[in-house]
Amino acid sequence: MLALSTGNGVVGGIAPWLQQHWDWRAAANFICGGTGSGLLLATAVMSIGGGMVRPLALLSLAFVALGLFFVWLETGRPLRAPLNVLFHPQTSWMTREAMVALVLFPFGLIAVWQDGVFGAHLTAPVAFAFLYCQAQILKASRGIPAWREAAIVPLIITTGLTEGCGLYLLAASLLAPGNGTTAAGGLLVLVIIRSWNWASYHRIMATDAPTGTLRELARANIPFMAVGNIAPLALVVGALMWPDIQAYALPLAGALALLGGWYLKYMIIVLASYNQGFALERSPERGTGGGGPGAKPGWNWS
Repeated sequence: MLALSTGNGVVGGIAPWLQQHWDWRAAANFICGGTGSGLLLATAVMSIGGGMVRPLALLSLAFVALGLFFVWLETGRPLRAPLNVLFHPQTSWMTREAMVALVLFPFGLIAVWQDGVFGAHLTAPVAFAFLYCQAQILKASRGIPAWREAAIVPLIITTGLTEGCGLYLLAASLLAPGNGTTAAGGLLVLVIIRSWNWASYHRIMATDAPTGTLRELARANIPFMAVGNIAPLALVVGALMWPDIQAYALPLAGALALLGGWYLKYMIIVLASYNQGFALERSPERGTGGGGPGAKPGWNWS
């Protein structure tokens, strides 16, 4: 019987290899777009209690615009891409994201101009739609096991919301000190939900994913949980128990939650994005018969 290659993850081999099409620029789109839309949502919620709107709405739009700029940098034909991306709303979540962005910016500018609850709440549903489109873009990428899993959708949404709330805390500490207690409670809840969604995603991936993907997920688990979730959780709880430390504990918690989300997205989009590879249903065998056992090199499943 012919020996089967176990594969080593090289491009064009049998075993899964790291995809070569989406790099740090694609990750930056998800990072900036998720943070910007999450910040718009946090701003809308906090505006109910009189929280500031104008500077944070501007910051939100800047993040979303920066993310779209990184996507533009990645396109092979940057002069045609802005038009071509609008052609397939029936099938493409990228098209839907672009169409939502066309609504998000004018609505966001209304929020900046109006500087109050009405403008912030007018923009909030559009911001959530943008974040939802980003999550669905990954899920629709069927060739990448780390992206196509349905659990990626709640994970990307909750980390975007967490990033936005974290950035709100960080910005509030600079622009309006002493105005972050309510946002801290929101961050507390979001960090817990994000941790739960990450654990669910990680557990599902462990049953059926390329070994390269599992290696990156395992490598990221401790730093993401410790720095991006547990540390912000402890800082927020400490700040709520001892108000004297709020001035530095809350912005630090926001910064760590924000950076944790950025790290998670970069890891999933760039480092853990091994493709499907190839599977052999049966191995070649001399003579008659149904062939030898099949193989799926470079995979782990249970």
